Amino acid sequence: MDVKQFVKQHREDWKRLEQLITMLGKGRNLITSDNIIKYNQLYQKAAQNLSYSQTYFEHHEVTLYLNGLVSKAHNLLYKDQVSSVKQIRYFFSTKFIGLLLEQWNSVMIAMLLFAIGGVGSFLAVMNDPLHIYSILPQEIAQGVDPQKLGNQDGAVDSSLMSASIMTNNIQVAMLAFAGGITFGLLTVYLLVYNGIIIGALAALFWHYDKSYDFWAYIVPHGMIELTAIFIAGGAGLLMGYKLFVPGPYTRGYQLKQQAKRSVQLLLGTIPLFVIAGMIEGFITPAAISLEAKYIVAFFTVIGLILYIVIGKLKLDKTTTNFDS
Repeated sequence: MDVKQFVKQHREDWKRLEQLITMLGKGRNLITSDNIIKYNQLYQKAAQNLSYSQTYFEHHEVTLYLNGLVSKAHNLLYKDQVSSVKQIRYFFSTKFIGLLLEQWNSVMIAMLLFAIGGVGSFLAVMNDPLHIYSILPQEIAQGVDPQKLGNQDGAVDSSLMSASIMTNNIQVAMLAFAGGITFGLLTVYLLVYNGIIIGALAALFWHYDKSYDFWAYIVPHGMIELTAIFIAGGAGLLMGYKLFVPGPYTRGYQLKQQAKRSVQLLLGTIPLFVIAGMIEGFITPAAISLEAKYIVAFFTVIGLILYIVIGKLKLDKTTTNFDS
């Protein structure tokens, strides 16, 4: 194949790639899945053409042209990757906080449902510890021994435990979120049920005068973990409410709109579950004093507060700059 045939065969692809580079460089509103797929295909073809041209037409101007074209396509792709990293950082540091503050009422309702289950089971087991066998699943009720709390500190595989806990907690959050599609009924059940488990266990340890010990093993990871569950549960409740009371819109429209917002809230909880899982896997079962566990819990609360406050300040700053 001579250079004229080579150019004639591939010229249209090169033009289309140039047009996409220009179009995608103008703004993110032009970036669609179809454009990205076509861009990647044309970019790969141009790179192959450059390799061929360097081999057979090394000193021809077409090689210089293709080298510039591939370089521009590569730079745009790299720029988009950098921008994506910035978007991820912006989402977790600012946008997620904004969504959370907007939907704080649904998160508080999720916390209230959890508390109702917890208080109810606590009162039931407090009056009669044997009630725990009728409240909790058999494997949980039979596997709890307040007298043995802390006996295995430092003797567990922390890395395996951490990974298992993170996976389980994220699954619970996703189920609580997905429960919104049942008009929120499944979400309500999960929140109340998890509250029942914690309340019943707390009452059992209270009966054996082990409350101080019990909460030392709960609060270090629990402050972050429960916050994340309340957020995920709140997202599910919000979606369920909009399905139950769609207002002037159709339920299909409300599901589509609220699902977008709720999914973002759910995604924002993933780092919280990762941190909680690491604490629960490495610090909670560690052979350290109960006081040290409470200190960890204190710092997790401070960390959560700072995360929200700093995110709110960034959000306010962004809004102020936009308005001005």
